[in-house]
Amino acid sequence: MKKTLLLVCVLIFTIKYAQVGISTNDPKATLDVNGNAMIRQAPQTNTLSGYQFLLLNQNNSEISQISTSNINFSDSVNPSIYSAKKSSGINLLDLGLFPSGFRPINFTTAEKITGDSALFSDSDSSYQVPSDGIYLISYTFRYGTGLQASLLANTPGIGIVRTRNDIATLIDNRNFSGVNLSIILSLTISETSLNSLYNLQKNDKVTFGLTGAGLLNLGVLDSSVSSFYILKISN
Repeated sequence: MKKTLLLVCVLIFTIKYAQVGISTNDPKATLDVNGNAMIRQAPQTNTLSGYQFLLLNQNNSEISQISTSNINFSDSVNPSIYSAKKSSGINLLDLGLFPSGFRPINFTTAEKITGDSALFSDSDSSYQVPSDGIYLISYTFRYGTGLQASLLANTPGIGIVRTRNDIATLIDNRNFSGVNLSIILSLTISETSLNSLYNLQKNDKVTFGLTGAGLLNLGVLDSSVSSFYILKISN
């Protein structure tokens, strides 16, 4: 009787604390299934309250749970999106970091329209690229009232600079357009924009400014307007 009782106790202890393997002789968990698992039927629920999600760790095939409160289902805003507009107080920075003739506009996070302030640096007025991918960038600038009589021969314009590994490169630019209204008068349409796709890498810095800035009348900047937006659209 004592031997039978001891055997039952050992069996109960073994079942309680053993690791069971299916298609494996070396189970790593209480239940270790080496193969596909199927559930023929499961009850339905119309609420997430009181439920957990099961997640598969692809490194070790372990199943873990996560509370629904830790998953944001409603946040559909692209985390890379950022836009800003400057309609007064425009100045051109002189940081000595950029290609010859390019001067960045003094955008600040205070002029942010949308986006995470952490994506922008006030120290050099640059957007900080959060991850590798293809980005859509739109940049507009109106110099003064948008029509000047003294720019045509100098061909200044707008530009976008990318700084990667401390090397600044002009990746796009466009000159202001000129038009002859009469024999004696040449006017420059000093309002233009850039809209295109750019391949950027994480930690790149994107800066918006003017090319040929040394040829401009800086006093006209007081009545100038500029804006940009940028967002990731693909990996």
